[in-house]
Amino acid sequence: MSSDHSTLSYEKSRNIDGQPTRGTHKVKYHPSAEWDFQLDSEHLPIDLSLILPHYRARAQPIEHRMAMLAESQSSPVKLKVCRNSPRTRFYLKVQGGASDVTLWLPSDFKGHIYHTGKATFSAGFINRILRRARVNEPDGEERYDEDDVVVITRGRITFKMWDVQTCSPENTHKESLKRIFGCSWKAPETAIDWDCLLKD
Repeated sequence: MSSDHSTLSYEKSRNIDGQPTRGTHKVKYHPSAEWDFQLDSEHLPIDLSLILPHYRARAQPIEHRMAMLAESQSSPVKLKVCRNSPRTRFYLKVQGGASDVTLWLPSDFKGHIYHTGKATFSAGFINRILRRARVNEPDGEERYDEDDVVVITRGRITFKMWDVQTCSPENTHKESLKRIFGCSWKAPETAIDWDCLLKD
């Protein structure tokens, strides 16, 4: 009975293509494919740590960025992009119909971020990543020496920081204290409707 249950749990944590939807996955270079990692979970929640390689594969072009795609229609998407070497650049696209999306990007992230709707940014993201990120700025030419993130969803979007020094998600309390006492960076401005303060 217990073996059947564990097999069922294992099957539920994988999508139709056999890619895991939870846990840890090592991303590898696939020269004949458009994506080095592709996951369409349909209605299964995604909670994955994507481990980028710290080396360049033998046939991998120097300008190649690890290309990753994750799709979900309505279930939450949580992805941690983990890397030990800043030389491993990546392109990540998350396509969610109405899914809430939470991304942990490496603290040495440098590049472009495009997202639909309104996003929130954690203290660690603001402290360590924001100064090197171009958020929703027009991006004319593709830069292969930088990272690129695209998030398309009608749900909520949250950006957090994955610390490359400790190889773990940000320490929320530590980063919040840094934000309060020492960080001069501000979160991206959002349009505020001040008309609500006017009275007829």
